[in-house]
Amino acid sequence: MVAAIIRHFRSLRNMARDGGMLNMFLEEANNERMHLLTFIRMKEPGYLFRAAVIGAQFGFGSFFLTAYMINPTWCHRFIGYIEEEACHTYTKILDEMDKAPAGSELAQWKIDGAPKIAKGYWHLGEHGTIYDVMRAIRADEAEHRDVNHAVSGVPDDTINPLYDPRVKLDRMLKTYVNDIMEKEASKQVGVV
Repeated sequence: MVAAIIRHFRSLRNMARDGGMLNMFLEEANNERMHLLTFIRMKEPGYLFRAAVIGAQFGFGSFFLTAYMINPTWCHRFIGYIEEEACHTYTKILDEMDKAPAGSELAQWKIDGAPKIAKGYWHLGEHGTIYDVMRAIRADEAEHRDVNHAVSGVPDDTINPLYDPRVKLDRMLKTYVNDIMEKEASKQVGVV
């Protein structure tokens, strides 16, 4: 979120487009928010935990905002390493779930239904489990790791090599045109 905010204000100051970095970082921030909301649905936290989250946001957010203004390259590399540790952690959780004896809480997670918010966000279907959620989150963390390491050395005025907005727009337009053509074709088949 910090990277997106700073890039947003820079884009406004320079009156120029960002080249796709802003959108990518906003999507990453939203994805991390969904991780938190999913885990909150799994275990309703008390006021102390919620206060700790708010305190951590304030403390780390202030530090990271300052650090990003000074050295964005270092910040992306730092987050890349944090995400790498998250990948290891989720891999260990999945391994422990696989090895868990029947009847244990971890083994139960393999069959317990995922929270509704997770089923919708990751398209897990009606039978999505907590195990599926852990796999999806691990995949997200791996993507965040790769993205942050990749952009750590990218100059500010570069089109995002991982998320070129022109490619996304072209893909959206192609899908739109194909949908229109299919609808027209189905109308013509229905008329004949």
